[in-house]
Amino acid sequence: MDNGQHTNGTSLQGAPVAVRQRYIILDALRGFALLGIVLANFPEFSLWTFLSDEAQAALPTAALDRGCHWLLYLLVDGKFYTLFSLLFGMGFSIIIANAARRGADGFRIFYRRMTVLLLIGLVHLLFLWSGDILALYALMGMLLPLFRRCSNRALLAWAAVLLLAPVGVDAVVEGFGLHPSAWFGERMWHYCGVFGISEERYAYWLQEQTSYVGVLQFLVQGAFERMTEFIDGNRYFKVLGLFVLGFYVGRNRLYARLEEIRPMLHRVLAVGLVWGLPLSFIYAHSCMEHHPWGLTIHTLLYTLSVFPLAFGYVAAIALAYLRWGETSLTRFFAAPGRMALSCYIGQTLLGMLLFYGIGFGLGAYIGLGHVLLIALGIYIFEAIVARLWLSWFQYGLLEWVWRMLTYGRYLKIGKEAASLNNAESK
Repeated sequence: MDNGQHTNGTSLQGAPVAVRQRYIILDALRGFALLGIVLANFPEFSLWTFLSDEAQAALPTAALDRGCHWLLYLLVDGKFYTLFSLLFGMGFSIIIANAARRGADGFRIFYRRMTVLLLIGLVHLLFLWSGDILALYALMGMLLPLFRRCSNRALLAWAAVLLLAPVGVDAVVEGFGLHPSAWFGERMWHYCGVFGISEERYAYWLQEQTSYVGVLQFLVQGAFERMTEFIDGNRYFKVLGLFVLGFYVGRNRLYARLEEIRPMLHRVLAVGLVWGLPLSFIYAHSCMEHHPWGLTIHTLLYTLSVFPLAFGYVAAIALAYLRWGETSLTRFFAAPGRMALSCYIGQTLLGMLLFYGIGFGLGAYIGLGHVLLIALGIYIFEAIVARLWLSWFQYGLLEWVWRMLTYGRYLKIGKEAASLNNAESK
């Protein structure tokens, strides 16, 4: 998502706002988030996640895989999705600020932008991968303008309420024995039956299919499975809460005032290390042992460990940037961060190519340790490609398409066209 920029000045209604300055720290944070996203998602792309405990234990790398699985829960699970959501909220704050400056027409463009993102997310969900998050981001993003008149204190209060809400919801669900996602789960298994996807072959279906038709059949039931994950995980509360918090950060331009807020960054890092990290050990144990203390306690552990540690990651990177400035490592992360949408969808395409039967068919028979090495290689590959691409072009490919569909006209993508596009927008 091309939202790591600050803009000023006015523009013609219906035209893109000229880019005045990019903040590389936002691009680097987004690129770092993409690293965690690929590490979190590739166990599912590789179909390892779908394997039964017995099938996972039968792999020759089972001992290594269990250690890697524990580390994923400790350091990755939820943390990078939190960071990604926070950054989206910050980006939306910039877009909404531009919309407010333009008046009613600006908000029409904002909602058109969210609608295009929703369409991209739905195409991704229904035709490529059931684990899509973009559609939910678009829907929650459409709610953000409702918060634009809130005070800073009110924004923080709303963020806290939304992030804590899943604990209360799960307490009610567990206490009354409710199953809010039951209908979607029933639809999922209904379509599994329609397409002949048995429970025994579920983990191997995508690896065995040699035509896209079989993949599409799996995606039909997968869309319903994704809805159960959103409902059971209270994902809408978490995403909107992080968006509101990101909106607060973006509105106050904290990313541009790092030196000023250095003491706060040290406090956030300390909380992440002293509070978030130890609790993440307990959270990882709860995940590995399938919630031995019940759903409500597990959700509470998630809330008290994942969010503080994720915010600690942000603070650590910001403090490193303050100390060492723009380094080669910063630029390495910043390149894919500028092309986050393209890289995110690119991870899906590469995952399908490597692990599904319509590609190389490596899925379901590779241990988690090797999957994570492949995921790291994919990230490095994307970072190199992004660096090369941006040496020639202004935007990532999908970022370019997103902007054109938003503004309803052709925009030149080459670097030599940057000044022309900016001139047209003044």
